[in-house]
Amino acid sequence: MTVESTAARKTTRRSSGAKRTASAGVKKGQGAEPELVQLLTPEGERVQHPEYDIDLSADELRGLYRDMVLTRRFDAEATSLQRQGELGLWASLLGQEAAQIGSGRALRDDDYVFPTYREHGVAWCRGVDPTNLLGMFRGVNHGGWDPNTNNFHLYTIVIGSQTLHATGYAMGVAKDGADSAVIAYFGDGASSQGDVAESFTFSAVYNAPVVFFCQNNQWAISEPTERQTRVPLYQRAQGYGFPGVRVDGNDVLACLAVTRSALERARRGEGPTLVEAFTYRMGAHTTSDDPTKYRADEEREAWEAKDPILRLKAYLEKAGHADAAFFEELEAESESLGKRVREAVRAMPDPDHMAIFENVYADGHALVDEERVQFAAYQASFADSGAEEGK
Repeated sequence: MTVESTAARKTTRRSSGAKRTASAGVKKGQGAEPELVQLLTPEGERVQHPEYDIDLSADELRGLYRDMVLTRRFDAEATSLQRQGELGLWASLLGQEAAQIGSGRALRDDDYVFPTYREHGVAWCRGVDPTNLLGMFRGVNHGGWDPNTNNFHLYTIVIGSQTLHATGYAMGVAKDGADSAVIAYFGDGASSQGDVAESFTFSAVYNAPVVFFCQNNQWAISEPTERQTRVPLYQRAQGYGFPGVRVDGNDVLACLAVTRSALERARRGEGPTLVEAFTYRMGAHTTSDDPTKYRADEEREAWEAKDPILRLKAYLEKAGHADAAFFEELEAESESLGKRVREAVRAMPDPDHMAIFENVYADGHALVDEERVQFAAYQASFADSGAEEGK
């Protein structure tokens, strides 16, 4: 196949992808997509909203910017480490920083978080050390942190199951009479799972104090949202009897305001809320994915103009809330974080091979004991083989 024909095929594929994406915002017979709750435009202009608004100090605004910058730097370092063979896999959050930092900073210390495997920004807000997120992806542990220390559950790889865990936990919170809330994160792809539908049913019937935070990043791996639903995702909540709202997922201020409102509603005993953060996955689904095979370059370029970090930076500069010294210091802190993460990953010790048999059952199990003995003999056979070769 010639270079010209290959290029032609790529052009045709990207063109068709662009057409599909362009039509994704308008469904047949439904008209245009609903408006987003937005407090900060892509150009960095502050706007008001009649139902959701927020008043933050200059320090708080700089704090949100710092959170997003450092989260992106950590994410970039993790991606590089995977490419260098230091991690087995990585799920990047590139482009979704505002959704995660905004919602994460809306939480109280006593609220409980059930994440997927991409909530690195929320983990940052909950005080989980970034290096602890990497052990599972390096294959040296099953999580790396105690969920009850930060009220941040371990990452969930099974798609959508954490929404049921969150619902059950929230039902328990309500029975205990506590005024804390629970938040469950999931993506647009997970919204097609039965677990999510079941969690909506139970949370509504039992009036559970839970917020369902869906990061609609437009693509469930290679499947666009338009092939998963005939209506905007947030409208699904109506069928279960609780409110839903769509927020600009690239606007950290709007994400903070909307999530804070939903959490307060849950704490007042008014039940669940579905928040759809309309955002975009700028990179691959994971490092095993190649998004150029299924989406157009023009689509990414359009979303790059809505970059959550750039828009807040523009606002900080226009409002005089941050000077050159602030950005320079943050850049130095960012590089320091990247170095710390890189060194920590490479220094992680290999786990004890026999540890996989621990904590499977609380009181032990005969079959696990049998498997432990078999595996120990298998491991020992390598040492015996080496001794034979040395004779």
